[in-house]
Amino acid sequence: MKEMIKFLKAISDETRLKIIEILINGERCVCEIHPRINVTQSTTSTHLSRLEDAGIIKSRREGKKVFYHINDVRVINVLRALGNKKAIKKNIERCCIG
Repeated sequence: MKEMIKFLKAISDETRLKIIEILINGERCVCEIHPRINVTQSTTSTHLSRLEDAGIIKSRREGKKVFYHINDVRVINVLRALGNKKAIKKNIERCCIG
Protein backbone atom coordinates (compact mmCIF):
# COMPACT_ATOMS: atom_id res chain seq x y z
CA MET A 1 0.00 0.00 0.00
CA LYS A 2 2.78 2.46 0.89
CA GLU A 3 4.45 1.89 -2.47
CA MET A 4 1.20 2.68 -4.33
CA ILE A 5 0.77 5.88 -2.33
CA LYS A 6 4.37 6.90 -3.08
CA PHE A 7 3.77 6.21 -6.79
CA LEU A 8 0.54 8.24 -6.89
CA LYS A 9 2.02 11.15 -4.93
CA ALA A 10 4.97 11.26 -7.31
CA ILE A 11 2.74 11.63 -10.36
CA SER A 12 0.25 13.99 -8.70
CA ASP A 13 2.27 17.10 -9.57
CA GLU A 14 1.79 19.01 -12.84
CA THR A 15 5.53 19.51 -13.39
CA ARG A 16 6.28 15.83 -12.81
CA LEU A 17 3.51 14.86 -15.23
CA LYS A 18 5.10 17.14 -17.84
CA ILE A 19 8.43 15.40 -17.26
CA ILE A 20 6.80 12.00 -17.72
CA GLU A 21 5.19 13.17 -20.96
CA ILE A 22 8.61 14.27 -22.23
CA LEU A 23 10.13 10.90 -21.29
CA ILE A 24 7.35 8.94 -22.98
CA ASN A 25 9.14 9.66 -26.25
CA GLY A 26 12.45 8.31 -24.99
CA GLU A 27 15.48 9.03 -22.89
CA ARG A 28 16.37 12.67 -22.27
CA CYS A 29 19.14 14.58 -20.54
CA VAL A 30 18.16 16.96 -17.73
CA CYS A 31 19.50 19.77 -19.94
CA GLU A 32 16.80 18.85 -22.49
CA ILE A 33 14.03 18.54 -19.90
CA HIS A 34 14.30 21.69 -17.84
CA PRO A 35 13.80 24.25 -20.65
CA ARG A 36 10.62 22.45 -21.74
CA ILE A 37 8.97 22.62 -18.32
CA ASN A 38 9.89 26.25 -17.58
CA VAL A 39 11.54 25.74 -14.20
CA THR A 40 15.16 26.01 -13.11
CA GLN A 41 17.55 23.12 -13.56
CA SER A 42 17.72 22.75 -9.78
CA THR A 43 13.92 22.46 -9.49
CA THR A 44 13.90 20.03 -12.43
CA SER A 45 16.46 17.87 -10.65
CA THR A 46 14.31 17.86 -7.51
CA HIS A 47 11.29 16.64 -9.49
CA LEU A 48 13.39 14.04 -11.30
CA SER A 49 14.70 12.81 -7.97
CA ARG A 50 11.15 12.41 -6.64
CA LEU A 51 10.15 10.39 -9.71
CA GLU A 52 13.29 8.27 -9.44
CA ASP A 53 12.73 7.63 -5.71
CA ALA A 54 9.27 6.32 -6.59
CA GLY A 55 10.81 3.98 -9.20
CA ILE A 56 8.94 5.64 -12.06
CA ILE A 57 12.08 6.74 -13.88
CA LYS A 58 15.73 5.69 -13.91
CA SER A 59 18.88 7.61 -14.65
CA ARG A 60 22.24 6.87 -16.15
CA ARG A 61 25.34 9.04 -16.24
CA GLU A 62 27.37 9.68 -19.36
CA GLY A 63 30.28 11.95 -18.53
CA LYS A 64 28.82 15.06 -16.91
CA LYS A 65 25.34 14.49 -18.31
CA VAL A 66 22.58 12.53 -16.59
CA PHE A 67 19.97 10.89 -18.80
CA TYR A 68 16.52 9.80 -17.62
CA HIS A 69 14.03 7.28 -18.97
CA ILE A 70 10.75 5.72 -17.86
CA ASN A 71 11.36 2.67 -15.73
CA ASP A 72 7.84 1.67 -14.65
CA VAL A 73 5.28 1.03 -17.40
CA ARG A 74 2.48 1.42 -14.85
CA VAL A 75 2.82 5.18 -15.29
CA ILE A 76 1.99 4.78 -19.00
CA ASN A 77 -1.06 2.70 -18.07
CA VAL A 78 -2.23 5.32 -15.56
CA LEU A 79 -1.86 8.12 -18.11
CA ARG A 80 -3.71 6.04 -20.68
CA ALA A 81 -6.54 5.44 -18.24
CA LEU A 82 -6.73 9.20 -17.70
CA GLY A 83 -6.96 9.79 -21.46
CA ASN A 84 -3.47 11.20 -22.04
CA LYS A 85 -3.03 11.25 -25.83
CA LYS A 86 0.76 10.80 -25.74
CA ALA A 87 0.44 7.72 -23.54
CA ILE A 88 -2.37 6.26 -25.64
CA LYS A 89 -0.16 6.39 -28.76
CA LYS A 90 2.87 4.88 -27.03
CA ASN A 91 3.77 1.22 -27.51
CA ILE A 92 4.31 0.07 -23.91
CA GLU A 93 6.79 -2.68 -24.75
CA ARG A 94 9.19 -0.13 -26.25
CA CYS A 95 8.68 2.78 -23.84
CA CYS A 96 11.33 1.80 -21.39
CA ILE A 97 15.07 1.54 -21.65
CA GLY A 98 16.75 -0.59 -19.29
